[in-house]
Amino acid sequence: MRVLIIGASKGIGLETTRQALDAGYHVRALARSATAIAVSNPSLKKMPGDALKLEDVEAALVGVDVVIQTLGVGLGDLFRPVHLFSDATRVLIAAMRSQGVKRLICVTGFGAGESRASISCLQRLPFQIVFGRAYEDKSLQENLIKQSDLGWTIARPGVLTSGPRTGRYRILSEASQWRNGIISRADVAEFLVRQIEDQAYIRKTPVLIN
Repeated sequence: MRVLIIGASKGIGLETTRQALDAGYHVRALARSATAIAVSNPSLKKMPGDALKLEDVEAALVGVDVVIQTLGVGLGDLFRPVHLFSDATRVLIAAMRSQGVKRLICVTGFGAGESRASISCLQRLPFQIVFGRAYEDKSLQENLIKQSDLGWTIARPGVLTSGPRTGRYRILSEASQWRNGIISRADVAEFLVRQIEDQAYIRKTPVLIN
């Protein structure tokens, strides 16, 4: 199977690229700095491109079976209006429709969409001050995905760490279970790679924590 990873040059995207290759998948890594990805593998195709440009995304999608979207913004961007997540998702959905690709696995975060109501009272104000703009756009991103006809899975990790892959994390699929916690980027990546062929979480929005 061919997997397109959008936002593959750092963070969860880079770790997902590594783990997908280790699992035997053919990976296309789309990022503006794709050529700088420090991974060498004959099953990896580095595709420099902009997730906001329809022509770049359509070119990357040719012959692809599954898309994993792992976009992120820098710390400085959190204090300005954020539109990257929703804008890139509009482009992606249109491109997937034109290329006939149906499976989308997307990372947002705990606090996006309906999970916002599960933020504790003590965390709510600082969360809004620091992450409010980004998560408003992530919530819009989620709505766009849910309104599409794609076979989607939206993963909402808690607070991200740089810890190792453990495989010992919790998948909270029911709203009554949702709560914040920490999880390593490597464990989030493991969950994403599992979803390439696992259909258990199609049209679901699990929260991921240790």
